[in-house]
Amino acid sequence: MTAALEQHRGTRPDRRPFEPGSRMWEDTGLITFSLTAGSAFLLQTMEPSIAAVVDEHSTFRTDVLGRAARSIASVMMWVYGGDEALTEAERLRKMHATLNSTDAHGVKHRALSSGPWAWVLHTGVFAFTEGNKYFSSEKLTDADKEAYYQEVAQLMRNFSVAPKEIPATYAEWLPWFEDQVENHLAVTNVAYDYLKVIRNIAPPKQIPAPLHPLWRAATLPVGRLQYFFTVGTTPESVRAKLGLDWTANDERALRALGWLIGRTVPVLPERVRYFPIAYEARRVERDRARLRKIIDLRPV
Repeated sequence: MTAALEQHRGTRPDRRPFEPGSRMWEDTGLITFSLTAGSAFLLQTMEPSIAAVVDEHSTFRTDVLGRAARSIASVMMWVYGGDEALTEAERLRKMHATLNSTDAHGVKHRALSSGPWAWVLHTGVFAFTEGNKYFSSEKLTDADKEAYYQEVAQLMRNFSVAPKEIPATYAEWLPWFEDQVENHLAVTNVAYDYLKVIRNIAPPKQIPAPLHPLWRAATLPVGRLQYFFTVGTTPESVRAKLGLDWTANDERALRALGWLIGRTVPVLPERVRYFPIAYEARRVERDRARLRKIIDLRPV
């Protein structure tokens, strides 16, 4: 255990919202976030406690689009919600406080157990770096990764993650994460169910049954692409555990698509390349900065 981590033990550094200028502020709200969100959730469904709780309480099987929309909106609030970001974190902790489960072996699981609660955010570090690897034209340096990781550490403090669950640096996080993937994650039915529902997107309840075939035909390419991105950006050892096929041709296709996406998204209008909450937060901050400038230049 590092000295830096020991210094944090028994203390809770200040919780604070993210501000303009941070890496999260620039990158989390991009639409490319969704391209690796699937692999992050897949890694979560293989954590035994998360899998047990999700299996019993989540609506991802019956409301895949609604579940995804709510999750993305919540993540946007974590970064772009200002003071409400901390309120959102508390809302989620309160909501998860009663989400407990007992698995088929009689083992009890709690959503707020320190390890599983932290793992959700740890998968975001992997998703971000993996997303940059495939879907960005500006590759991260080691310093960039460290800076981003420290922002995630702040996010974890905002979520009241136990200090013992937070490696002190990205360099320490990387082998820790690899060990978790190799030795802690397990094959679960929830993981297979998740892969099934993202590949074959069920129609929302609002769509009448006679239109279901049309819905499935229209969403089949979207589902296949989401499945492709999810499997392709999942660690190779996890693909091996789950028995997921991934060929050299698949890898080449993913890199080609990623190259195209990485050069297309940056030139899109800001309103298009960012999710709505992120775009509006960024717009408001620019307006606030302009107002500040006018106030500072006022005649007195």
